[in-house]
Amino acid sequence: MDLEAFQQNHPTQTEEVVVRNRRYRLLLPKTLDSFIDPDDPMRDFPLWAKIWEASLVLADALAGMPPAPSRQILEIGCGAGLVGIVAASFGHRVTMTEYNPDALAFAQANAQLNLSDSGEKLKIQRLDWHRPDLGGPFDLIVGSEVVYSERDFEPLERLFKTFLKPGGEVILAEGMRRTSMAFFQRLSESWEIEARRMTLRSQEKSMPVILARLQRKASGL
Repeated sequence: MDLEAFQQNHPTQTEEVVVRNRRYRLLLPKTLDSFIDPDDPMRDFPLWAKIWEASLVLADALAGMPPAPSRQILEIGCGAGLVGIVAASFGHRVTMTEYNPDALAFAQANAQLNLSDSGEKLKIQRLDWHRPDLGGPFDLIVGSEVVYSERDFEPLERLFKTFLKPGGEVILAEGMRRTSMAFFQRLSESWEIEARRMTLRSQEKSMPVILARLQRKASGL
């Protein structure tokens, strides 16, 4: 990708993020106008065009995990790419996925901007949770702020069951919303869930985030 051409075609602003003393520069849209349908502003609203607090929590969690050469990580809903880029920079093998083509373009640009030599450690591809077309299976499936709609509950659980290796783990970072709590409650029947509440604080606000680790129960295999 030609980054200069990308920025000419996509007016951007740069946000700097620090994870475990490493700095990352993320290109984000300068304005959301071109990504919003004026006739239906909430349809496909570009939630990907922001660095969410939950993404910072998940990125930090992956950065703190020792990399394993054979471990394959699948990130769902990668947005502008922070989590996968951080994970790859700390030595993990990651497949970043998104459904939105604009988000994919920004993720690819940000990967090129931040990873001088990711080699085979990072792949980026489109993924529709409702009609998944993937390789795999994966040792670890991760996502941040992916549980917004109840219509995604069944496709997400099916994706976890289909693409997670036996004994594998799902790690999700989610804001404390009704839908995210309902999703964890649904999965608790067949998944062991270990959840921690974390709070990110700034001068302006405090943001609670749930970091949940999920593994299939023996009876759910």
